[in-house]
This record gives sequence, structure tokens and C-alpha cells, in this order.
Amino acid sequence: MLHLRVAEPMRECEYSQISTRSSTPMETPYKKRTPKRRKWQAFPGRNKFYCNGRIMMARQTGVFYLTLVLILITSGLFFAFDCPFLSMQITPAIPVIGGVLFVFVLGTLFRTSFSDPGVLPRATPDEAADLERQIDVANGSSSGYRSPPRTREVVINGQTVKLKYCFTCKIFRPPRASHCSLCDNCVERFDHHCPWVGNCVGKRNYRFFYMFILSLSFLTIFIFAFVITHVILRSHRYGFLNTLKDSPASVLEVVVCFFSVWSIVGLSGFHTYLISSNQTTNEDIKGSWSSKRGKGNYNPYSYGNIFTNCCAALCGPLPPSLIDRRGFVQSDTPQPLPPTNGITMYGSTQSQSHMCDQAQCIQSTKLVLQAAATPLLQSEPVILTDEAFLPGRTSLGGPCSGALPLGGHPTPPTSTPKLSCDNDMLPFRNEQSNGLRHHHTDGGHHHFLTPEEAPSPPGMLPCGSPLGHSHTIQGFYNPASQDSLHEDSVRGLVKLSSV
Repeated sequence: MLHLRVAEPMRECEYSQISTRSSTPMETPYKKRTPKRRKWQAFPGRNKFYCNGRIMMARQTGVFYLTLVLILITSGLFFAFDCPFLSMQITPAIPVIGGVLFVFVLGTLFRTSFSDPGVLPRATPDEAADLERQIDVANGSSSGYRSPPRTREVVINGQTVKLKYCFTCKIFRPPRASHCSLCDNCVERFDHHCPWVGNCVGKRNYRFFYMFILSLSFLTIFIFAFVITHVILRSHRYGFLNTLKDSPASVLEVVVCFFSVWSIVGLSGFHTYLISSNQTTNEDIKGSWSSKRGKGNYNPYSYGNIFTNCCAALCGPLPPSLIDRRGFVQSDTPQPLPPTNGITMYGSTQSQSHMCDQAQCIQSTKLVLQAAATPLLQSEPVILTDEAFLPGRTSLGGPCSGALPLGGHPTPPTSTPKLSCDNDMLPFRNEQSNGLRHHHTDGGHHHFLTPEEAPSPPGMLPCGSPLGHSHTIQGFYNPASQDSLHEDSVRGLVKLSSV
């Protein structure tokens, strides 16, 4: 009887030492840190953001730059060519007043253009689905074709106001809100989209817009009036033609101010009327509160007093921004946890069913990997004997003696044909039995041979199988080849479990 002790090489094939490098989430227990994205970077509307989200503008900003250039050029020419003469001939307060108006105009322009006008956040997928279910329940459209009305009605100060559904933002817009087609956003208390300021005008920047056009009206009138004064005073001294030749900038200022003052002053007057009646441009154009719609139609937002309406529009508290454009985007991916008992555990996901499926997948993968790694964890010596096989033990070659047992576990079926080598193995047993079998004394103790001490059987080529292609004991068992074989098996199992 031949006993080969191969427990020591087997200890090197521990399951924990197998490297299963793959692109699956089980490769490493921790994910690489990715830089967090701010909400303005994932903003769904058509807007431009600058200074890390602090500045918010519409995408079409060309007219805004034209407005800025006209203000800067006109004011610059006035301070450079007219103010020196006027401060000497009339009063030095003229450039001071002009400078204050100029700074106020630029400040309100930038505040209107760079701020959030009152954009309403869009509904999340869960909120949109819940709203759709509410609409279905309210309209009783559980079956069949449905055409639910996408409006709701609320009563404000005795007046019925309809809330329209926005198919883009998936929300019912609050009263006085509207969807801007240029910015693709729903804006609270939407007034209009002004290309001259490069932004929508709504609840959060309307007061700055009104102060901008009002101060710009004063600045335009101020420059126009004092440029005319400058031209008249110089004409009395040097003549009209000589004055035009000496100061051509004054002529340019008069032309620009003359054609712009009418529109600016008219716009300021129109918005003064809107503020005094607590209306918006959108409501006035549509005639939402016009008496032509009926005798009982009136503006429910008016306080009934001009002074109170103006204070409510210009002096009320400024509402906060609802989109939090500088906040961080919350990731919906599960966060991995540290490994436990050699198995990578992952955090819970948004849905309970997904979490249960993931836990079952991990548990089944654990059992499969342990079953696949069992042959590598065996520490029993491999014994080659010509005795009868024990019940429940199956060898690679069927009835062939000298095949390796798989630690008491049945061999998985393979495509290799069953080896039948009873006749071929008989010469080897008879000829080598005397040379390889040792007499056992002292109570029948076995003598274990190391792979170096084992002789090489000269004539054993059992059935042409790969186990018989070597003339040494390494042909029966090669730890390195078995290690690579099980490593490939585990790698394939890990890839299958990730699917």
C-alpha cells in the first residue's frame, strides 16, 4: 500500500489567498471616492451658472451685454466730456449725483440678472409617480381610456384660482406661477422674461428689476438734460457749429438718450401701475382679473390700497431660493460597508425588494464559493491503495485504483469520458506491488512517503488520461495546477454571481 503525504502543499491553497480579480462590485469592498457634484451642475433648466453657482442667468445673454455696453459708454462719455465743464460752470454736485445714479443702476442690474428669479424645483420621479396616482384616483380612471383634467382649483380671498399642471416640471404650479419657455423653468410669481437683463423676472428679483428701470430712467433723463445744457452754454460762447465740432461725444449722448428715454420711462410707468394694483405683466396681458370676464372677477391679491400694494411688492421679506443651486447632489447608489467574515456586504438600496434580492444573491454566492473551495481546504493525506473503495467515495477514474479522492465529495460531471482501466492497471499492480508496498509492523502503522521518496512507476499510462502523462508522482497531483484550476473556477463563479 502506498501512502503519500501531501497535506503541506495543500495548506498553501487557502481560500482566502485566492485572488479573484474582476470588474465586479465584489472586487474591492470600498469604492473610489468620486468628486461630489453640485446641484447647479445637474440643473435641468436652460440656464448658465458662474462663480460655482453663485451667478445664475438665462442662456441667451447677448442682449444683456448690449444693455451693459450702452450704459457704460453713455455714462463714460458724459463723465469724460461733459462733467468737467458742468462742474466748473454750474456746480460740482452734478458729477456726484450722476455717479450715485450710475452705481445704483449697475448694482440693481447685476442683482436682477445674476439672481434666482424664483425657480420652482421639479418633481422627483417618485413624487411624479405619486402625483400621477393621485390624478388617477381622483378621476376614477383605473381602467379604460382616460383624459384627466390637469387642473386644480383653490379659493383665494373668495376668488377661485386654477392651478395648472406643468408636464415639464411634473408639478401643479402654485398661484401666479408660470413656465418660462426660454429658461425651461417654472417661476414663482412669474412676471416676464426680460432679454435686456438676461434673466426671468419673478418673485425673488422683481423689486430689483423695478428699481433698475426706475433708476435708469432717472439716469437717462439726468444725462440727457445736462448734455443739452452743456451744448447750449458752449453755443453761447463759441457758436453751435463750433460746439458740435469741439465735443462730438455730446452729440452721440443726445442721440442715444433721446431714442431710449421714451421706452425706459414708459416701461417704468407701466410697472408702477402694476405694483400699485399688485399685478404681474403676465396677468395683465392675459387679462386674468379684467372685469370683461365677468362682474364677479377681481384681483384677489390686491390689498385695496396703493401704498400697501407698493410696500408688499418692494419692502416685503425676500423669500429664499428653492433650488439650492450650490448644494451637493445626493447619490442614489448604495454605499458599501466594510467586509465581514471575508464576504463583502453592501448597504441597503432605496427599495426593500432590491435589498432582499441582493442579500439572497450574496448568501447563495457564499455557499457556492465555499463548495468550490472545499477541495483546496482539505488537509487529509492523499492515499494510493489497491484496497477496495470505501462506500461514498468516488474517484476520478471510476474503479481505477490510484486515482485521487476528492475529500469525500462527489466529483462534478465533466465532458471527460469515463476512464476504464482495469486491464491496463493490472500489470502495474502486479509488477510494482513488491517494490512500492512496505511491510507494516508494530501494530500495522502506516509509513508515509514524501513525493521525493516515492519511486517513479515506469509503465503506468492509465487510459490516456492527463493523470498518466507523467512518470513521477506529480502526474497524479500537482498543487500548482489545481490552484490555478480552482482560481479560474472561483473567478467564473464570482462573475456569474455579479450578473
